[in-house]
Amino acid sequence: MSQDPWLQNYDATCRLAQEVAENIHERNRQQRTGGNPAKINMTLRASLQKLKQNIPQLKETLLRASSSRRIMQSEADRRQNLVDDLVTREKQLIASFRGDVTESEPARSTLMAGASGSGTSNPWLINEPEETRALSFGQIKQQQQQIIEVQDAGLDALSAVISRQKMMGQEIGNELDEQNEIIDDLAHLVDKTDDRIRGETRRVKLVETKSASCGMLVVIVLLLIAIVVIGVWPV
Repeated sequence: MSQDPWLQNYDATCRLAQEVAENIHERNRQQRTGGNPAKINMTLRASLQKLKQNIPQLKETLLRASSSRRIMQSEADRRQNLVDDLVTREKQLIASFRGDVTESEPARSTLMAGASGSGTSNPWLINEPEETRALSFGQIKQQQQQIIEVQDAGLDALSAVISRQKMMGQEIGNELDEQNEIIDDLAHLVDKTDDRIRGETRRVKLVETKSASCGMLVVIVLLLIAIVVIGVWPV
């Protein structure tokens, strides 16, 4: 689903204001170090002029959308707050550009600080830590790049550890499969041995039965022989 055109224009205007704030800081840095900020001043004037045009366009577009009820009143109010914040930031940026501030250089946190309690979200209204205020935007970018490189190296090391653990897990799994096969073979052999033992047991019982029958027959034969020899025969 595509983003609302008004929100797209608002985001573009926020990015423009962010660029203006960054260029103001860079111009002030060059002024402190004896550089020539003339080129940046030209860029700033063009950006501020564009910013001055974009904000009224946002107001007009929002008014038409609200009047035609293309957006709900709550959303219209929220967007109006965003526009009001942009107007405030524009005034701060213009004052900073002209040098109409009490400090020798406006803190970037002031240029990028959001209005408290407005309940709005703006990608360029942020608070800056003290340790980066003395750095140029190029230096900050380089510092962030170094941090990203360190994080990437840490992720590579973590990936290598995970890969080794995966290989170890696969080897352990293969070993368990082999052990399971050995256990299955042993179980099969035990079953066969048990069957053979039961078969031999049945044979032994059969032999015992036959032996008992043969013993009784021998007794009867001997008794008959004794009767014949002695001469005693039942009448």
